[in-house]
Amino acid sequence: MPIRVSRRHDFCCGHRIYGHQGGCANLHGHNYRVHFTCEEDHLDALGMVVDFAVIKSRLCAWVDETWDHRFLLWTDDPAAPALQAVDPTIVLTPFNPTAENMALHLLKTVGPKAMEGTGVRLVRVVLEETRKCLADCSVE
Repeated sequence: MPIRVSRRHDFCCGHRIYGHQGGCANLHGHNYRVHFTCEEDHLDALGMVVDFAVIKSRLCAWVDETWDHRFLLWTDDPAAPALQAVDPTIVLTPFNPTAENMALHLLKTVGPKAMEGTGVRLVRVVLEETRKCLADCSVE
């Protein structure tokens, strides 16, 4: 029977949703909260799925190094080249940086690489964009 553990992490990030018909088309940012849920079929000798420090050092650290206090823009956004010329720390993503796409990227791209060698699987990511709005994705 799989056993799951979760760790949450807060970060600040800006973005814009290219093609959006409302205010999200404008440059803006959020105080995000991400919940990482990892799973293993058996507990280790200490009775743990994985040490929470491992989730912190692998998944939370990736978020801090790559997205925290950065601005995300889709590579297809026509404003990206001009904005990146002004601020070279802008992160270009292969997806429109919606909460849904960001959560999927963490789950499907970042998680498998980050947790490699641990025997633990990242199986769910919940990304809160605001206190009222979140994206939730999990491995099927």
